[in-house]
Amino acid sequence: MNNAQYQSVVIALQNCREACLHCYRSCFKEDANHMAKCIQMSQECATICAQFEQALFFDTQFIESYAKLCIEACQVCGYECAKHEHDHCQDCAKACYACADACKGLLDSRGLID
Repeated sequence: MNNAQYQSVVIALQNCREACLHCYRSCFKEDANHMAKCIQMSQECATICAQFEQALFFDTQFIESYAKLCIEACQVCGYECAKHEHDHCQDCAKACYACADACKGLLDSRGLID
């Protein structure tokens, strides 16, 4: 990827993915039944962030679609994680919200935000 315009988004995606994976692993150490939705959302959000990062790397025509999906996934995951008091959940929620904001900024810079 040569495009510097994506750099801040890529960093937010990486931070979010790492926080989600940490939350995912840590939730298994808690009551997995109670944390099931958090576990699922963290895994899904990490996957979507990784896919969007790849899309940016290849500068695909689907950047807008990936960005919108990533915003939604990050908001849903952030909301779910914010419900839990564990530090890893709170950190994940913050990273998710920051990533959603970075994706919105990318769409806005391209004149694509609603």
